[in-house]
Amino acid sequence: MKFYILFGPPGAGKGTQASAMVEKYNLRHLSTGELLRKEIAEGTELGKKAKSLIDAGSLVPDEVVEGMIDNAFKSTKDVAGFLLDGFPRTIAQAEALDKMLAAGGEEVTAVVSIMIPDGMIKERIRHRASIEGRADDAKEETINNRIKTYHEKTEPLVDFYKKSGKYVEIDGTGTIEEVRSAIFNAM
Repeated sequence: MKFYILFGPPGAGKGTQASAMVEKYNLRHLSTGELLRKEIAEGTELGKKAKSLIDAGSLVPDEVVEGMIDNAFKSTKDVAGFLLDGFPRTIAQAEALDKMLAAGGEEVTAVVSIMIPDGMIKERIRHRASIEGRADDAKEETINNRIKTYHEKTEPLVDFYKKSGKYVEIDGTGTIEEVRSAIFNAM
């Protein structure tokens, strides 16, 4: 079983690239954002709690996200692996993922990191908000908080995965096709 992590700041194009990766390599796409939005839409207790945190631009607690991911690993059949999008976002989550996978005799296959500059992050998030009607993407304060949270909490994962030799960085400023080609070459 393959376990890929799709990494990069908000608006880097992870969602855009994930569908092609899933199709080409027979992977199940696990987007924590989509899993959480589903919980919110269904009005579950988890969804209500997550909505208030997301609206403020904050991250949902690790144990909630880890539980959703572990359940997905255990309940998914007939795929060659998984594409994790939005998880892990912190060193603690990466360590929890390693333990989760090791319990099943598995490990992370590779980390594909799509990188773009902060100015492009803001442009893309605003554009996505206007197209998809995502209110959580429309507020300047929320966008700035997401960028700050990414730099403080998530960027340390770059060194974590570089040390393991599983980190591949992709320039996300090109066209969708250029970025996709670079990802496929890395995989």
